[in-house]
Amino acid sequence: MNHHSTAKIIAKNTFTLFNIVNLILALMVASVGSYKNMLFILIAIANTLISIINELRAKHITDRLKLLSEQNPTVIRNGKPYQVKPAEVIKGDLTVLGLGDQIMYDSIIREGTIEVNESFITGEQDNIMKHPGDLLTSGSFVVSGTAKAEVEHIGTDNFVTKLQNEATTIKTADSKLFKLMNNIVKYISYTLIPIGALLLWSRFRTEADATSAVTSTVAALINMIPEGLILLTSSVLALATIRLSRKKVLVQDLYAIETLARVDTICLDKTGTLTTGNMTVKDTVPATRNTSAALENTLNLIMTYLPVDNATSHALAAKFAPKHSKASLKSPAEIIPFSSDRKYSGVRVGDTEYLIGATEFLTDDAAILQQAKALKGVYRLLAVVRRKQERCSEESVGGCCRDRRSGAPVKTGGDDSVSEEYRSACAGVNDAELLGFVRLEDEIRPTAPKIIQYFYNNDISIKIISGDDLATVATIAKQVGAKELKGVDLSTLARPSYVKLVKEYDIFTRVKPSQKKELIKALKKQGRTVAMTGDGVNDILAMKEADCSLAIGAGSDAARRAAKFVLLNSGFEAVPSIIDEGRQSINNLERSTALFLTKTVYASILAVVFVILPFSYPFSPIEMSLLNFACIGLPGLILALEKNTARIKDRFLSNILEYSIPIGFTVSAAMLALSIISHFNHFSRFELTTTSLFITFAIDLILIYWISRPLNLLRTILIFTIVGIMAAAFFIPFAREFFEFTFLTQNGIIIMVAIIAVSVLAFNLMRFFAAKLSARLRRSLHI
Repeated sequence: MNHHSTAKIIAKNTFTLFNIVNLILALMVASVGSYKNMLFILIAIANTLISIINELRAKHITDRLKLLSEQNPTVIRNGKPYQVKPAEVIKGDLTVLGLGDQIMYDSIIREGTIEVNESFITGEQDNIMKHPGDLLTSGSFVVSGTAKAEVEHIGTDNFVTKLQNEATTIKTADSKLFKLMNNIVKYISYTLIPIGALLLWSRFRTEADATSAVTSTVAALINMIPEGLILLTSSVLALATIRLSRKKVLVQDLYAIETLARVDTICLDKTGTLTTGNMTVKDTVPATRNTSAALENTLNLIMTYLPVDNATSHALAAKFAPKHSKASLKSPAEIIPFSSDRKYSGVRVGDTEYLIGATEFLTDDAAILQQAKALKGVYRLLAVVRRKQERCSEESVGGCCRDRRSGAPVKTGGDDSVSEEYRSACAGVNDAELLGFVRLEDEIRPTAPKIIQYFYNNDISIKIISGDDLATVATIAKQVGAKELKGVDLSTLARPSYVKLVKEYDIFTRVKPSQKKELIKALKKQGRTVAMTGDGVNDILAMKEADCSLAIGAGSDAARRAAKFVLLNSGFEAVPSIIDEGRQSINNLERSTALFLTKTVYASILAVVFVILPFSYPFSPIEMSLLNFACIGLPGLILALEKNTARIKDRFLSNILEYSIPIGFTVSAAMLALSIISHFNHFSRFELTTTSLFITFAIDLILIYWISRPLNLLRTILIFTIVGIMAAAFFIPFAREFFEFTFLTQNGIIIMVAIIAVSVLAFNLMRFFAAKLSARLRRSLHI
């Protein structure tokens, strides 16, 4: 869903059917002056506040997500430049672009040539030269040059607008717990109105006064809704986020913890996850023995002047620190900046150039190119050359020389164009002297092998998606312990079938952002639960498509805001901790679900039964508040916080069939028997509610014992604590008066014990058959 205003979020979460029903029931109790029976409204208020806070947090995150910087573009109108607001630009406007400008609209260059950084789109840092007629994609940056470009797309047709609209869409985590609770609350809320009306009518026929009729009706209806389950789930997940925050993990969606715990496929980007994003110099290879010293001196000279502004230059600067200051050089040097067209950079001192870059762009010598191919392997290879810069004159060989910036042949004279024949005639002019090579490699994260092994141990499939070279990615995958993964270069495929690709391959390289998203979609079509890691804006589409997303803290601001989890210290080693936290929360909440749904089952049955039977309803709201706390809320919370990182087995169905339904029917049958017996034994109202509460408590205690097995010290203490709470509520005078308990007669005690004994036998018998039915259903449904 798209994010709403703060007022709409508050209204949407406040004026729900669930809250309206709770409010009506609270007003009914208040109308007869039984204010202490309104405690149930506190849970509804807490649920509402949690929902509002969670959605407001999500809105705050997406409101900050701006993919375009705020700037006023310059347009040419009537032959003159004007600075206008972004909203005032129209299709066909001629915009002026210069160094440092962000391209705000998909445009076509009409005049000039500029160098553009499109890492926003591709994830790769190489700059691209754009000439008249070339398309400029919004979101890119101008690195050098000036140009005039005609606006092609505006508004929702703009590439960056489409990306931003998708990135700022709040996608609710695909949580089974969330869906289960919402569906239960939704369906029960719809049935409350007709059942409540009939039950109230029935109570007024059988109860002695209006207060008893209203409170018993409210007790019946409130018990039908497992409202505490929502509160417990939110509380448990909130505690998990606090524990994760201590490990430098920011959780931006509570229910995403469950989703990640269920993930069976994780898609990793090479940079920032398997590697640190940094590069290191592996070694240097001199062209000959005689060039060893010259190679090192040249690298020191180059790094004295070149800016350290990317991973490659950082690696070179760390290895080849300048041995002299710029002022100590006899001749001032001129920097030759890197260009994606020429693929090299360097410095010029006097008439000598010292260059470093891609071998094939520095020389066309076949022997050197072959040597470079043999040395490269899986490393990034840079050639280091030295060459004399000849002066352009009419006497130059063939009347030509090389351009000082690009190294391309240029003709001396007025004609700037260079024909193929002329290029051929100039071949070999100013050939470079090879000094040697530098080999660089990505820095592997020290924890990467351990994390990869964790995924394998937990049956989580690994897919590596990268914009890098296939050989490089495959080697890194092998170094971190990834098992024989098959790879494919997507740039070599014209019309790839993504569904087929994800079945056959595990490594995908030269991948564009839109292709990343298609790969995620294909994996989800196979029924997989997919997590995606990323660090750049180019990862956003895939991260939003995935069931769960993780952003590296050192990555782009936009990626961090779009992710469900942010690894603040950029350490991928926190991922196993997130998965373990999720497993602990979900495994324990699945077990606690049986407690909450038990009440829903027997409350629903009793509500219908007591519409028909002319007996008093056996519970009051205040007594049920105590029972809900002691036998549902407290054990549910304690059990949900236990350490449990076993793989999730989806035992919702088993819990409902083996525990909730048998206990629900047992309590219903016991209450029906008690109502009939108490009617003929002339129990007072307080005798009836006291007896019914302790019968239900005894049966619930059996359930707590079953779901707590095997007993340990904590679970044993929990059971004795529950018994102690109920004993204190009964034997402490002011508590007994508050909860409306009364001492039972000898006859009442005998009836209570007899019903409890029969109920325990009935529950064990029903649970035995329910377990067999559950196992059969799980086999037939393959779950």
